[in-house]
Amino acid sequence: MKKLALSDEILLSIEKPARYIGNEVNMVRKDTDSVDIRFGMCFPDVYEIGMSHLGMQILYDMFNRREDIYCERIFFSMD
Repeated sequence: MKKLALSDEILLSIEKPARYIGNEVNMVRKDTDSVDIRFGMCFPDVYEIGMSHLGMQILYDMFNRREDIYCERIFFSMD
């Protein structure tokens, strides 16, 4: 059996694992070697709140429509 990188205690304490799996709907992936600017746009709350924020969606789409920019989303909450 393959040993997991995290202990069972940590894995069982995760309340909403969908936040951490990636590959969400409308996610943009680009070759990082082919862009001039790569940055992370950080939202000061949990994933569910940030993804429902219309401004975050507009900016993410606007930046990633450009061939020379790769924008990623980052969510951070002290909860």
